Amino acid sequence: MGKALRGKPVADALTEEVKARVAALEAKGVSPKLAILRVGERADDLSYERGATKRAEKCGVAVQNVVLPIDCSQDDLMAAIARINEDDSIHGCLMFRPLPKTLDEDGACAALDPAKDVDCITEGSLFGVFANRPKGFPPCTAEAVMQLLKFYDVPLRGADVTVVGRSLVIGKPVSMMLQAANATVTMCHTKTRDLPAKCQQAEVLVAAAGHAKTVGADAVRAGQVVIDVGINWDEEAQKLVGDVDYDAVEPIVGGITPVPGGVGSVTTAVLMSHVVQAAERTVA
Repeated sequence: MGKALRGKPVADALTEEVKARVAALEAKGVSPKLAILRVGERADDLSYERGATKRAEKCGVAVQNVVLPIDCSQDDLMAAIARINEDDSIHGCLMFRPLPKTLDEDGACAALDPAKDVDCITEGSLFGVFANRPKGFPPCTAEAVMQLLKFYDVPLRGADVTVVGRSLVIGKPVSMMLQAANATVTMCHTKTRDLPAKCQQAEVLVAAAGHAKTVGADAVRAGQVVIDVGINWDEEAQKLVGDVDYDAVEPIVGGITPVPGGVGSVTTAVLMSHVVQAAERTVA
């Protein structure tokens, strides 16, 4: 039976650290603030917004909500981003994606001030991740994976790690971050030949394919650590499930993150850490 690698203790520890940093900033007259830019009323955006706002309250980070209607124009969106860029009281911006198809998402991402890009939507932040340089911020979910592995003392130096997924949001950046931690990384995806065999080779398996139950019992072995990044709605079971078939895999592996209650619960704490770091850079 695998150890449940729950996200709550990781998020709680990170929150306490962030609270101390917020207090230090406030002693210097700086109050960290996050702008949340949302277009429309998508249920998943609203859910994450509620979680982020709750985490911000715990950390002492102010939140400014910038909400545009679903039928807003590109000019409306760009004007909102410009106002966020120009507001010195705002240290970080979270813009929910995907944007409606009527909007130019690439243009909107490029317009955000890289110094306020706390979730890696600008090319400058991506460059920082891929070049392992302290520029911008990595995606919050990718860093949440790293925080979980660190908290549970999972050794990465020299370890064989397989990442299933190749998106710019998770798969590619987390692969780069794992390599920066001196892991030996194999990147796979849903079109990989004999995916189960490649997954079995790993000491640490990160599932970020974006498809429910991509990783089953035939893809794991005893002693593995499995990090499930997926969030999928199972219509039949009427519940959230990951990219890993938890019930089949959990009895076999050494440790596994549950869904929900794993990686996702750490992301908002990472987001607050990024906002505070952005604020710290203004007084460095």
